[in-house]
Amino acid sequence: QLNGQSGEETQLEMDKFPFVSLAKTYNTNAQVPDSAGTATAYLCGVKANEGTVGVSAAAVRSQCNTTEGNEVTSILRWAKDAGKSVGIVTTTRVNHATPSAAYAHSVDRDWYSDNEMPAEALQDGCRDIARQLFENIPNIDVIMGGGRKYMFPKNQSDEEYPGMAKHSGTRKDGRNLVQEWIDRMKDKKGHYVWNKKQLLSLNPNNVNYLLGLFEPGDMVYDLERNSETDPSLTDMVDVAIKILRKNPSGFYLLVEGGRIDHGHHEGKAKQ
Repeated sequence: QLNGQSGEETQLEMDKFPFVSLAKTYNTNAQVPDSAGTATAYLCGVKANEGTVGVSAAAVRSQCNTTEGNEVTSILRWAKDAGKSVGIVTTTRVNHATPSAAYAHSVDRDWYSDNEMPAEALQDGCRDIARQLFENIPNIDVIMGGGRKYMFPKNQSDEEYPGMAKHSGTRKDGRNLVQEWIDRMKDKKGHYVWNKKQLLSLNPNNVNYLLGLFEPGDMVYDLERNSETDPSLTDMVDVAIKILRKNPSGFYLLVEGGRIDHGHHEGKAKQ
């Protein structure tokens, strides 16, 4: 349009795909669905209630005691079980609705850490989504996105934003999930990074496992991103593929440009 054309003369990358498929992703209790129920539909193949991830429609949102027995597994789990390498790359929090459907079973998409859960759910034994990321499917090979604060003890200062309370850790259980991951992976060529420089200084040939958490919450809109400190989605995907492709059995990688959705919600076309 800036060149005086209508814009429809140009082909988008997705217009060049050799095949196209259609999927209906309604929720069982909502015609206009949300990202949790829809991610469960396309990652697990099961229609679900709005606001629930990795569980069937027999599970009721926010009711912890409806979780057990209603868990459904995802393509990421199937790929791992088949001996493939697996990864998640998103520009949202790694425990946000879309990525979490790949590994979590939660009756509430908002249970990012135990801090966001009602006491009753914790008493009934439900686990927050951040914990499930590290506990449900052992050894997810690549995890990259935002969501740092949900991995650290409550009020622990963030490395990138020291002294900024809103970016501090949220976990009431006092666990440091990042340190636990580092300890578990130290003999397995596992690397934790939290900025672009650390990410791009890695030699993917020497990395078997990668945890990259680049913001306390969602990553910054690409147009507002600090290109010195924060990797782009392309940067992340590039490194992810170089690590995952070493597996002769192949790999499964979930990639989400997750802030596109937020731009729509906020009516910010340019974002």
